[in-house]
Amino acid sequence: MARTPARSSAAGRKTAKGRPASIADLRTKLTKARARGMPAALEDRGRRILDAWLASAETQGQPFRDIRAELASGEAARKLAAMTGEQIRANNPEQLVNAACAEGCAFCCILLEGDGGLITEAEARRMHAALAPLAGQPDGRAWNANACAALDPETRACRVYDARPTVCRSFLSVSVEACRINAEGGEEDGSGMLGNHLDYLAILALSRDVMKGTALVQTFALDQLARATVEGADLASALKAARHPTRELEETCEDIGNSPD
Repeated sequence: MARTPARSSAAGRKTAKGRPASIADLRTKLTKARARGMPAALEDRGRRILDAWLASAETQGQPFRDIRAELASGEAARKLAAMTGEQIRANNPEQLVNAACAEGCAFCCILLEGDGGLITEAEARRMHAALAPLAGQPDGRAWNANACAALDPETRACRVYDARPTVCRSFLSVSVEACRINAEGGEEDGSGMLGNHLDYLAILALSRDVMKGTALVQTFALDQLARATVEGADLASALKAARHPTRELEETCEDIGNSPD
């Protein structure tokens, strides 16, 4: 993104006032940042994780512009959720031990409601780059009209598996039958998200508040991004088609707070 030249006018100084100019400034803003809609305990956990990352970046002398860019694009939330996900998997919880997920199952990729899940700009860009070369080829909708367009309709495997976003990486199930029933509109227990997805949402929401006045931390719809890409949309057009209203992130966080334990 092109930078606007600095101006010496009072108006120019006023525009810059209050914007973080260092990692230390970001950490200061984080102390007062809110993950709106997210339960307090999850907000506090997200703040601790994000602050530890910022503190490490500051100690290592990482460029401020790089850290700012990772916050704005949601890459920080993705990286940190991947880290906490590895910690969860290292403990080998019961859900993972009993997981029934396997390549080709794909019932979880039938998107009956919503938009397939919330993803960051960094994840959307990564998915577009991986899926764009496959534009025009048969996609998951040839298998099921409501399937994710990233699927291979014959094998039902994800064609952009290495570029799949956090929402896909965090989902698991202990029952293929429950997934099949849910894909047909039922409400069977047996599937859910690993806890690192909560970290992802909390950190993303905190990042948005920290970057307020500096950059808009946007979110995108996985389903629309995949559909637009396989239909030949360039990156800018695919992002525009999939861009969420600003409130979507807060509403997603509120859904976490309203979910039964």
